[in-house]
Amino acid sequence: MDFAKKVKIVRGILKISQEKLAQLLEVSFSTVNRWEQGKSLPSYAAMQKFGALCKEKNITFDE
Repeated sequence: MDFAKKVKIVRGILKISQEKLAQLLEVSFSTVNRWEQGKSLPSYAAMQKFGALCKEKNITFDE
């Protein structure tokens, strides 16, 4: 599963906006928007924060 799909799934499960996810991950709204559209990939630090958020919220991806 690509990262864009994971971002959409996490936002859906948590029922949050791209802006709120950006705040949680300490990135800009436009960064989350580009991830979700598949136009860019996260930095290593952002990927770590995303993984930590998923772990905290018990969100797993069965691939």
